[in-house]
Amino acid sequence: MADRIERLAEKLTECVRRLGYPSEFGTVLAESLGTESTLLRMIRYLRSAKPNSEEEIADEMLAICAERDAWMERKMSEYYNHKYSEYLRFGRESGPDSDDMDSEGSESEDRDSEA
Repeated sequence: MADRIERLAEKLTECVRRLGYPSEFGTVLAESLGTESTLLRMIRYLRSAKPNSEEEIADEMLAICAERDAWMERKMSEYYNHKYSEYLRFGRESGPDSDDMDSEGSESEDRDSEA
């Protein structure tokens, strides 16, 4: 995976250089983007839009990063919401895979002690 990201970073740098900007600018963009999907998206943008300034490229990079961060935040929120729902449903001590619960959802020890 790291090799693929490195190749995409090189491709991005090459696209930036072909547009007439310094390759260092492409390196900075690649480091800021950092993931395979964001690098691919930036490469597609550079090839199709052919931006007229470094500012346009930097703005697109910031927009791509903002969308990636929003996606990550949404996924984390979904994960923790699921965990909290499990907590509310199954309680603090046990979860859906707990061995202390019988099929009816009550603890078997309580039933044994009442008998």
